[in-house]
Amino acid sequence: CKKPTVVCVNGLTINQMNGPGNTVALWSSDFLQYGEDNCTPSPLLAYGIRKSGTGAGFPSTTSVTFDCTELGTQLVELWAIDKAGNADFCETYVLIQDNAGVCGPGDLVSVLGALKTEETEGVEDALIHLDGSSNGIPTLSSTYSNLNGSFGFYNALPFAYNATITPQLDLDPLNGVNTWDLILISRHILGLEPLNTPYKLIAADANKSGTVTTFDIVELRKLILGTYTALPNNSSWRFIDKAQVFTSNENPFADVIRENLQFANVQSNITNSNFVGTKVGDVDGSATPNSLVFSDDRTNGQLLFDVTDRQVKAGETFTVDFKAAQVVKGYQFTMNLNGLEVVDVVPGVGMTTENFGIFEASTNALTTSADGTEGEFAVTFKAKTAGQLSKMLGVSSRITKAVAFTSTGDGNNKLDVAFRFNNGGVSTIAGLGLEVYQNVPNPWINQTVIGFHLPEATTATLTVTDATGRTIYTQKGNFAKGYNSFSLDRSTLSGIERSAAEMFYKVETATDSGVKQMIQVR
Repeated sequence: CKKPTVVCVNGLTINQMNGPGNTVALWSSDFLQYGEDNCTPSPLLAYGIRKSGTGAGFPSTTSVTFDCTELGTQLVELWAIDKAGNADFCETYVLIQDNAGVCGPGDLVSVLGALKTEETEGVEDALIHLDGSSNGIPTLSSTYSNLNGSFGFYNALPFAYNATITPQLDLDPLNGVNTWDLILISRHILGLEPLNTPYKLIAADANKSGTVTTFDIVELRKLILGTYTALPNNSSWRFIDKAQVFTSNENPFADVIRENLQFANVQSNITNSNFVGTKVGDVDGSATPNSLVFSDDRTNGQLLFDVTDRQVKAGETFTVDFKAAQVVKGYQFTMNLNGLEVVDVVPGVGMTTENFGIFEASTNALTTSADGTEGEFAVTFKAKTAGQLSKMLGVSSRITKAVAFTSTGDGNNKLDVAFRFNNGGVSTIAGLGLEVYQNVPNPWINQTVIGFHLPEATTATLTVTDATGRTIYTQKGNFAKGYNSFSLDRSTLSGIERSAAEMFYKVETATDSGVKQMIQVR
């Protein structure tokens, strides 16, 4: 038999002491990614652990304990031994932090701050890095912002160290971003309605070029259409030093935008590590920065696209005209394709092919986002099967959310989108059916929201299962027609012990259901 193979996780972070005498105990299983052997089945391998450099050979202990004298990065050895007595180990680390402040001040300082939007809403679940150093010796720590955007590194940094604090949040890039934002950015570029704060201008700079141009609109439209899953040259959020004063509020790019805080020769607690959180692409302030803020998805009426209904034959190539029944400032939606393949798109007045996204193979969809148009376009399809056109086309929000913005008022005056199929004087309106959307954010840490659309008011049930199919949570309620949501928080999902958990959720009514996957981390 050969020595077993043992693979460690790539480090752990412990945020607080919670054991007897202000300690924390960690087990072999906390550090194990996997183990295998050519003679002994993996479940029969035995494991041991110890602090690096404190012994030789296979350790007799299966846990290690750290106390307040061991804050910072500590190395550990994780060993595996097979039935033949062959043993081997891997080395990894654990970052011990005292974020609850139970260890007392000692000779350490704390770093405290908050991430708030321009509207002073807390930005939740951002990852904040503390990089401290003295004489080339690093001290690295990380933590997450809470519901109010606050964060703290308690007793984390020795006196006389230098410190750099850097927040990051790169989840859910579509949060607060839709065609209305493109309308506002376009009006700014044309000088009709300038964006009136430096943070809105930073949010509008989607390609991070230091200017706001039509190229930013192109990038954001690709994000809305689903062509991008993330902006290639930018993060979802940017965090700017709250104390930064811009030389010109009309051109914040004339200054170096400070996105971290640096402190030299720290001699006391740092309590003002504050940043302004800016959601990239969201210039109307509709993003939801934490789980206490909800997006206003209410609509008032429908934007109908008239379509001539007809029978189609398998293999037939034909063109369908789509014409909006009213003038709007902008619209966006996903078009589901059942048995149809897109051959060509003919943009209408004020549109180009960049106003469309085509998703074939298993996705079978076309997306569109448009503003400043007459609401007319055409699509040439090839039928893969025979059928009635009204059964082969449908409005959806599964890639690009279906919504339109009225010709009067601001971006809060929204309309649903539907197709009106006309056949020999008879009209049939087809809007969204039951749709279950990807939870946001995903992956998630402390809280997430599962959105879904109901074609009619009814009872809906949420069921969450783990990767083995075990049901770990259910919730049932009566919901109105239109957009609705379930909220989940970390404490809700008991029995999830791993640092990252793959789960599935199902939203079900009496007639329909939808299932999606989500991941909880930390």
